[in-house]
Amino acid sequence: MTEFLVKHFVKQYEQTEKEEVRTSYGVLASMVGICCNILLFAAKLFIGLLVNSVSVMADAFNNLSDAASSIIGFIGVRMAGKPADDDHPFGHGRIEYISAFIVAFLVIQVGFSLFKSSVGKILHPEDMTFKWISVIILLLSIGVKFWLSAFNRKLGMRINSKVMLATAGDALGEGVTTGFWRLSLVIFGIWGLNIDGITGLLVSLAVLFAGYSIAKDTLAPLIGEAIPPEVYKDISNFVESFDGILGTHDLIVHNYGPSKSMASIHAEVSASTDIAVSHAIVDRIEREAARKMGLLLVIHMDPVETDNERLNTYRKILEKVLFDVDVRLNFHDFRMVGKDKNVCLIFDLVVPREYKGSAVGKLKARISNEMRRRDPDCRCAITVENSYLSES
Repeated sequence: MTEFLVKHFVKQYEQTEKEEVRTSYGVLASMVGICCNILLFAAKLFIGLLVNSVSVMADAFNNLSDAASSIIGFIGVRMAGKPADDDHPFGHGRIEYISAFIVAFLVIQVGFSLFKSSVGKILHPEDMTFKWISVIILLLSIGVKFWLSAFNRKLGMRINSKVMLATAGDALGEGVTTGFWRLSLVIFGIWGLNIDGITGLLVSLAVLFAGYSIAKDTLAPLIGEAIPPEVYKDISNFVESFDGILGTHDLIVHNYGPSKSMASIHAEVSASTDIAVSHAIVDRIEREAARKMGLLLVIHMDPVETDNERLNTYRKILEKVLFDVDVRLNFHDFRMVGKDKNVCLIFDLVVPREYKGSAVGKLKARISNEMRRRDPDCRCAITVENSYLSES
C-alpha cells in the first residue's frame, strides 16, 4: 500500500534529494494521516450512535484531535520547503525540526494525561463492562494506528524527515495504548480481573519515554550536534580525492534542515605551488561539492612545507610522541620558526573532550618535554582544540 501511494502521488519519487520531492512526500504522509483519523472518527461515531454509547462517541472525537499531529506535519513540511529569502538566506528547513518538537510535546502531553488517569483508576477502580462492539472498535483503531506508524516511519526514513518520524512515534504510542486497553478489557471479560489502571500506567511511562526520545532527537540538530563519523569521512575523503590537496582538518558542518547543510574545512596545499593554482583547485572542489553532494562547502587553504627536511624530521618525531602519549591525539598546521639551536615548533593539537582544565596544561607540558628530550634545540608552541567529530 505504501509503495502504491508513493508511486501514484509523488512525482519523481526516487529523487528524494530534490526539495519539491521531499515536500510531496511530506504532504502525502500528512494527508494520509488526516484521512485515517477522519475515517476512524466516522466509524466510531457511526457505531456510537448505533449502540447509543457516549464513550464510543467521545473516543470518536478524540481521533479528530489525533489528526492534529498530521496537520502540524503538513504545515511544517510546506513551510520548510520554502526557498531562501533575504531574511533567511539558508532557507526554512529547520521549521521541520520545530514541527517535530511540537508533535513530541503532544506525545508527552498524552503520556501525562494517561499517567494521571491511570493513577486515579488504581486508587479508585472503576467498574468495567465487556462489550464485543468495544473490542471491534479497539481492533479497528489498533490496525489503523499501527499501519499509520509504519507508513510514516518508512517515508520518514526515506527522506530523513524528523517530523514524519515524530508522527510515526505518536501513532505508534496511540496504537500501543489502545492495544493494552484491549488486553485489559479481554482479561476482564474472561477472568473478571480489572487491571485497567496498571496497564494504563505502564503504557503512560512508555509514551512519555517515546515523547522524550522524539524531543531529544529533534532538539539535537537545532542546538548543534557533533558530526557523524561517516559524514566526516565522506566529506574529508571527497576533498582529499582532488590532486593538489595533501590533507584536511577542522571540518565543521552546520545543519539547516534535512538535506540542507553548510560546511567549512581546512585543506592543506603545498607551499611551493603557485597560490593561483591552489585557489583554482579549491574553487573547483567547492563547485563539485555543491553539484555532487548538495553541500555548500567553504574551503580555507593551509600552505604546508613539504620539501623542508628538518621540518619533516620534527613532524615524524611529533607523530611518535603523540602516539606514545595518547593514540587519539592528532595535530595540524605544523610549522617551524627559527633555526640552528633556537627552533620553535608551532602546531594545533586536537584532543578528546575529556581533556579539560589542568589536564590540558599537563598534556601540553608532557608533549613539550618529550620533544625537548628528543631534541634539546626545539621548543613547542601548542594550541589545543577539540574535534567536531562525534566521539560516541
